[in-house]
Amino acid sequence: MNIRTIALATLRGFLRNKVILLFGSLFVCVVLLMMSPLIAYKAMTTAANAEQMHGFVLNEIAGVMALVSGFGSLLAAWAAADSVAGEMRSGTILAVMARPLKRWEFLAGKFLGVLGLMAGYVLAMLGVTLLLAWLGGQSFQFSVWTLLVYPLTRYALWASISLLLVTLVHPIVVMAGVLILMSLIKVFESSSSSMAAWIRLPVHYILPLTNLISEERFTVITKAARHPFPWTGHVTALVYGLNYALVCFLLATLIFRRRGLSRD
Repeated sequence: MNIRTIALATLRGFLRNKVILLFGSLFVCVVLLMMSPLIAYKAMTTAANAEQMHGFVLNEIAGVMALVSGFGSLLAAWAAADSVAGEMRSGTILAVMARPLKRWEFLAGKFLGVLGLMAGYVLAMLGVTLLLAWLGGQSFQFSVWTLLVYPLTRYALWASISLLLVTLVHPIVVMAGVLILMSLIKVFESSSSSMAAWIRLPVHYILPLTNLISEERFTVITKAARHPFPWTGHVTALVYGLNYALVCFLLATLIFRRRGLSRD
């Protein structure tokens, strides 16, 4: 058994998971609910109000994608935590680790399985974006790769944070911690300019503070398309996110090596 085998087995397990099906159902419901207003905007669009309607449609789609993207962050965190904790609860991890397999390889396989799930989610998000834009009778300037790479990197970041936490606490506590962390990031982003430097700088280094994790990335990217965004900005944001994810994953493997494999 190797990393690839564990990743594929993890991905197959996700596709049969009831919580994943619930997330998928919510995804479909959000899309269906947004179809009617966008079709109405398209019907009301004329040559005189085309620019105004373009803004309305952009804001509607941005709101939908922010919601769907936020669901994705929670899904990535939950999938990572449950994939490890589920093996420990059922005791199957003992059989898996009895084979010639290192613990970091086990976590790496789980992590890749989560990324496989989220890659499908990101593709679905892109498809929904194009569908909603078509229903609204509008077209937007954006680079497809940014709408694929940015959210996938963000989900890798949340998955690695979740893997780190689940090596220490119960998955329910992990999800509570992720929600608290998301809330802290929102609060800090909105009030960081008014904070004292001795508070702002430590928090800036501890929390994954970057526009990479913003759920409003669709709006940022579509608006930036009219004013070319330097490639150095993309590299800086993506490397920051990947580096943060790598550090969390390495810490998770270090802790996981030292803990028991008994059931929760």
